[in-house]
Amino acid sequence: MSFVWKHFEICEHNVKIAICKVCKGQVNRGGTTAKTFGTSNLIRHLKIHHPKEHDEYLKSIDHAKQARPSLTQPSMKSVILRNQSYSRDSPKAQAITKKVMEFIVLDDQPFSVVEDQGFRRLMAHMDPRYTLPSRRYFSDVALPEIYNAVSAHVHSLLNAEVRYISFTTDIWRVDVSPISMLSLTAQFIDADFELQKVILHAHEFSGSHTASALVMAFEEMLKTWNISKSKVHVIVRDNAANMCKAMKDADLPNLPCMAHTLQLAVHEWLLSQHSVTDIVATGRKIVGHFKHSPLAYSRLQNAQAQLSQLKKRLQQDVPTRWDSTYYMLSSLMEQKHALGAYAVDYELPVTLTSYQWGLIENILTVLAPFEVLTKEASSSLRLQQMSSPQSWH
Repeated sequence: MSFVWKHFEICEHNVKIAICKVCKGQVNRGGTTAKTFGTSNLIRHLKIHHPKEHDEYLKSIDHAKQARPSLTQPSMKSVILRNQSYSRDSPKAQAITKKVMEFIVLDDQPFSVVEDQGFRRLMAHMDPRYTLPSRRYFSDVALPEIYNAVSAHVHSLLNAEVRYISFTTDIWRVDVSPISMLSLTAQFIDADFELQKVILHAHEFSGSHTASALVMAFEEMLKTWNISKSKVHVIVRDNAANMCKAMKDADLPNLPCMAHTLQLAVHEWLLSQHSVTDIVATGRKIVGHFKHSPLAYSRLQNAQAQLSQLKKRLQQDVPTRWDSTYYMLSSLMEQKHALGAYAVDYELPVTLTSYQWGLIENILTVLAPFEVLTKEASSSLRLQQMSSPQSWH
């Protein structure tokens, strides 16, 4: 409908006539049927008798033209460019590749994710002009580029006016490979009084883990980042004898990790007692029975359902982590009645006596405060590790 009708309305008694809303004058619509009606007479009426409304009408037309998408036919060159893939060196392609590399790094994805069909289809849908590079390109080119960028940023942070830096370090094993890793993280206050947390190293530590080998490793790590020993406020480490001796030989200020000290205290104080070790050994056999037999686990679930309990798996512990033993005993206690119902119809490799069940309850009561403390300390450490890779954004 024409914008001119903002100032007119059709006469109720004669559709051939339009009534001006300004002066109430009658204007012929210029035809005898609906197909032949026009707006020329209406526009002329506004132009002659109502200049202000006529200007408003013209502005409405101009605004509509500006808002209307261009109907001009695109050139052949623009059509070809629109369907042509980006070159690898184009800014758009480089920006997308960088974001894919960040996705792999920040989410701990394998390089093979760029070869997965679903991921490739997603990228093709997001931007059909982008060609996803191979996994080798990401490992050999994109990863070194992003490492150099992050390294330069970390160097700039450490070379700023930072007087003291605190560190945490540990030697740990990788679950998917029989190798040992040595890590070093840094925490410091920058010039803006903001806390910075950075993972400086997490690399393979091969060979014998002697104190002298650790000294060489720490001195090399500090040298890599141009950190003098005078800047080292403290290094938080575990209680292993080789680590303690390495810190002393390297003349580095250090403190034992609270969580590791707590781990040793619980083991030496409680979990090393014969009555407790017997319970833990029995619990491991019970959990292992269900872990290695889908049929047994299905029967346990049926027992849980009959007792109106939630279907939960028994938790296996890790001998080097006391809190995992706590969670295993807790899961056994939670499923005590279900295990009893299971044992009525099916055979268990071992069973717990009533005395042992009572002892488990006491153990859980005693260890509960230590579990809370360990969880808080561990969650704080995980938070630091999670936030560190993002500091370069």
